[in-house]
Amino acid sequence: MFHRKKIVWLLLLPGLLGLMTFYVVPLVGGVYFSLMDGTFANNFVGLANYQRVSQNPMFQLGLKNTWELSLLCAPAIWLMAFMLAAMLKILKQRSIPFRNVLLLPYLMPTSAMLLIWTLMFDYGGVINRLVVQLGYERVLWLEEAALRVPIVLMYIWKNVGFSVVLFASALEAVHPSLYEYASLEGAGWWRQAFRITLPQILPTAFLVFVLAWVNAFKIFKEAYFIGGDYPTPQIYTLQHFMNNKFAKLEYQDVTTAAYLFAIGVMVLFAMMYASKAVRSPNT
Repeated sequence: MFHRKKIVWLLLLPGLLGLMTFYVVPLVGGVYFSLMDGTFANNFVGLANYQRVSQNPMFQLGLKNTWELSLLCAPAIWLMAFMLAAMLKILKQRSIPFRNVLLLPYLMPTSAMLLIWTLMFDYGGVINRLVVQLGYERVLWLEEAALRVPIVLMYIWKNVGFSVVLFASALEAVHPSLYEYASLEGAGWWRQAFRITLPQILPTAFLVFVLAWVNAFKIFKEAYFIGGDYPTPQIYTLQHFMNNKFAKLEYQDVTTAAYLFAIGVMVLFAMMYASKAVRSPNT
């Protein structure tokens, strides 16, 4: 037994070395940079960088927009994925082509998606033509506050397919007899989905929500391609702030902003896991 354990550690060693090199070392190095002043003497300043960055108006703007966009995207992805997975379950084997279509945006390069999306939301694009057909005036979707609409819609369209696959795999484990009994009692599709399906797949539903929330923080790529380094204030995210600081070699501000954001995310997920543990003490 002891000999087998030594072999296992030997096999794990390459992966552990990679983990230490690319994750643990940068993590410790980032903490070190965030506590120094960045001068030639590299003096220790403690939490002074955290206080200074937290009072920066651009950091506050980026943090505010990042949280707002995540609050828009994560619940929308979760709800749409759950409803689509429940509908696809009804189709059974006929749902395979639809699942492939839903996963296609997740596999497409972001640059190609952005090209299609900007053409659709252009002033003379398809969306504005539909708006005119409905009797309204054209909207400048790619400017100012309206720019949030195409970015949020594109991000939901890109990421909802992966969540649908997770939900669909969990739905396969729900016993059909539960739906048969509910149908005999007169329960419709909507009541079955939220009274039977959702409670049965609660662990997977929680996982999907966590992943959707984490992925919502990655909306910077879409905002950066459309708005550039300094976009309109409505889509200026925290990653814009860190990217611009990195370009100026202000590493202390980059690491400090990253850790301030990480603390907020960890607090949020700790509250979510705590609420889940309170609601399901047996798990």
